[in-house]
Amino acid sequence: MSEAKTTTWQTAITDIKPNKVMLRGYPIDQLMGRISYAQGVYLALRGELPDEKVGRIMEAILVSSLDHGVTPPSALAAMTAASTGAPLNAAIAAGILAINQYHGGAIEDAMRFFFEMKTYIDTSVKEMPAAVADFMAELKTQKNRVMGFGHRVHTNDPRTKRLFRMALELDIATEYVRIADEIERQLESQTGKPLPINVDGAIAAILCGLGFVPDLANAFFIMARIPGLVAHIQEERERQKPMRKIEPSAWEYDGPGERQL
Repeated sequence: MSEAKTTTWQTAITDIKPNKVMLRGYPIDQLMGRISYAQGVYLALRGELPDEKVGRIMEAILVSSLDHGVTPPSALAAMTAASTGAPLNAAIAAGILAINQYHGGAIEDAMRFFFEMKTYIDTSVKEMPAAVADFMAELKTQKNRVMGFGHRVHTNDPRTKRLFRMALELDIATEYVRIADEIERQLESQTGKPLPINVDGAIAAILCGLGFVPDLANAFFIMARIPGLVAHIQEERERQKPMRKIEPSAWEYDGPGERQL
């Protein structure tokens, strides 16, 4: 009696052979020391190596979200898990599981919004500013929230300014940057107060220009934030008592003062 034939399935990401690991066809050992982590992320997700300019903006995106203090839900969740004696992987997982629609998820929602806005502009007979004004007026009528604008702490987020300045200098996603700027102007005109684009919105605009799909948006926040979570977990273990009650507003910074590169 013959053995049943094994059905195979396909993957186009990584090929493993004895003494060889190839990511999208590139031997990992040849990439090591020659490309940045951000370029490797792009290669894994898109299948091709980015050029130097795209690699730089990708790197900036990942650095921009490394950490945002002890108050975000992901940091609090990770520290709380660490305080119970949870192992590192469980504490990291707790932090990542706290990244959802209202924490980190704004990047995905903002990408979908920017793509919708771009389609509206492309099909409109009006110039971009007028088309944006019409679109925003309709959103206001429907009382729909615009994701990626406004921040609970920052009124002029330096991360946003840096990302957009880099995008314009590198000639990457410039159309989406200009759309984002116009949306910001229209929001202030409609509401009577500044509602600046935040770092999630800036990342979303650039990812749109790079051709990423919104389904991958939250991955960039997660990939960026893991080092910050690990740092908070380790500090919790080293400096705090187990099973403490963590009061989010009672923290005090005692690290190095401001330093310049």
